[in-house]
Amino acid sequence: MTASRVALLGCGLMGQPMGLRLLQAGFPVVAYNRTVARASDLAAEGVTVHNAPAAAVAEADVLVLMLSDAGAIGAVLDELPDGALDGRCVIQMATILPAESRALAQRVRAAGADYLEAPVLGSIPEARDGRLLIMAGADREADFVRARPVLAALGETPRHVGAVGQGAALKLAFNQLIASLTAAFSLSLGLVRREGVEVDTFMDILRDSALYAPTFDKKLGKMVSGDFGTANFPVKHLLKDVRLTEQAVEDAHLVGPWLPLLADLLDRAQAQGLADADYSAIYTAIVPDSPGR
Repeated sequence: MTASRVALLGCGLMGQPMGLRLLQAGFPVVAYNRTVARASDLAAEGVTVHNAPAAAVAEADVLVLMLSDAGAIGAVLDELPDGALDGRCVIQMATILPAESRALAQRVRAAGADYLEAPVLGSIPEARDGRLLIMAGADREADFVRARPVLAALGETPRHVGAVGQGAALKLAFNQLIASLTAAFSLSLGLVRREGVEVDTFMDILRDSALYAPTFDKKLGKMVSGDFGTANFPVKHLLKDVRLTEQAVEDAHLVGPWLPLLADLLDRAQAQGLADADYSAIYTAIVPDSPGR
């Protein structure tokens, strides 16, 4: 069977490696990015990069949306002519609210297309190697089946987790854990360091306990050195996701009073010029005067 023609709409940090992975898996790929020069890696591999979404959509039967937020998605859809989506499959892979995804599903279906959400866990290396963890929310099994070959190129075992909105909720649930765990570890690490406890002693005990999470070791070196480098998942993106989680928690009538505090800490790190640094730079807001600050 002929591989689906894929239009990648959005070529940011994750979009480009995902597009390259789809190419490697044998899918014909075209792309859209408002600033064409930012899709240079794809262009270097022969991908046509358009600066108007309608041109990319016209060449494809499956659309992969990796735009920054629901507002950007809506703006791109607004640029499409009537009938542009008819018969196509739209896979929304960015992090947005469950309610936003459900509203988007209604809009896309009204335009004659299939819709599912498929947010991911993983970053640039996983996208490049096809090892993303994919959480697909689809109201119909047929929508998931249609999209599965594309999804399987990006992650070996894409999961149909439930209806539209449930994939989006899972993504926010996991990103809330990323923020909360990183902040909690930052505070504990900062406390023992300020009291002169050897970091190795702290980590040895932590690793032997039920409290340990592998992410602590992944971020430890950055926090100790104060070098938060070039990010696969930057402060500004986690800040956006924490704020989305605040709204999702409110919509679900839950209580998460620490979420505004996490957002404030990430905002402080961003104000220190660390918006594009690894999200573990939240440490600098929790531990003032830490190395590198």
